[in-house]
Amino acid sequence: MPAAALKPKSKPLPTQSTAKRAVLLDSPYAPVEKRPLPAGRPREWYVTHNRRLKAMRLAIALLDSGVYLPNQARNETIRSAAESVGIHPPSDTTCHMVRALMRYSR
Repeated sequence: MPAAALKPKSKPLPTQSTAKRAVLLDSPYAPVEKRPLPAGRPREWYVTHNRRLKAMRLAIALLDSGVYLPNQARNETIRSAAESVGIHPPSDTTCHMVRALMRYSR
């Protein structure tokens, strides 16, 4: 007998089409509570970590604004997105990282 046949049938979680009430997909979210970074790492680790977070925020902002391809995201475009979101202007390295994130998410 297959192992799948031995498991009890459980009711799937409701989706938009099967829920009795509407499921809010675009509901506002509460940001995750910030925790301090682990101590004892080399300084370069913290710099890289924060750079990755900034690049991720900028990539999301660009995607939300309609910039979907990495070749559309020039440094000036990324820096203007940073200004509109309220982030300090990124360096050339961070801009490169933003384009890499956009490239590999496809």
